[in-house]
Amino acid sequence: MSQAILQLKKATIRFGGLVAVREVTFDLFKGDLFGLIGPNGAGKTTCFNLITGVYKPTEGEIFFQDRPIHGLPTNIICQRGIARTFQNIRLYSSLSALENVMVGAFLRHTSGLAGALLHLPGAIRETAELRKKAMDLLEVMDLADVAHARSRDLPYGKQRRLEIARAMATDPALLLLDEPAAGMNPQESQDLMETVRRIRNEFGKTVLLIEHDMKFVMNLCERIVVLDHGEEIARGGPDDIRSNPKVIEAYLGEAV
Repeated sequence: MSQAILQLKKATIRFGGLVAVREVTFDLFKGDLFGLIGPNGAGKTTCFNLITGVYKPTEGEIFFQDRPIHGLPTNIICQRGIARTFQNIRLYSSLSALENVMVGAFLRHTSGLAGALLHLPGAIRETAELRKKAMDLLEVMDLADVAHARSRDLPYGKQRRLEIARAMATDPALLLLDEPAAGMNPQESQDLMETVRRIRNEFGKTVLLIEHDMKFVMNLCERIVVLDHGEEIARGGPDDIRSNPKVIEAYLGEAV
């Protein structure tokens, strides 16, 4: 098997006397569609926060593309190629959909503040290229028709898709999606599932997602790790997870 793009090695974090995540260990490989699931409070979003630098592990290590990232600032981790969405949508509500995506694209802007303020030709050209990239991503996410609408005026499902487009604009190698299908109707979830597959297949991204919609997870993810109370209780493909008694007891309630 190819070299892992992301490695968690016994990642642990304590908040006072509470162990929120205990010795979580897994590898992601390039092109994975990987699910991290479990009941509320299982430690899923905490794992995302460890990977993206919001928290520093109390113990353990995290490697991305063979380089340690545990303890690095969030902006440096993003520059290295990890982008994420959030459980609670975090868009710039007064900006248009296009402008929100351009904010993500500016991570790779090289002209600098002086060039932008002075309207130097290089800065103008680069901004135009970023605008086109943002529009292309809105097309991918089926949002081109609302490019100039304020993000706060968009329906909830489109706000979810817009947040993914903004994350994609940072040109990540690894995309972390925190409950991307939350609040979507069945058709929106199905459309999003196809879009995530396209992100992997056409854009070559590796995807790690948290999701409570079991149909979404089981029909999309090829490998899954299940957490409960901050610890791994199962891992495997969708069929393995469906039939695992610990998973059924802790989370699913019944086989899917």
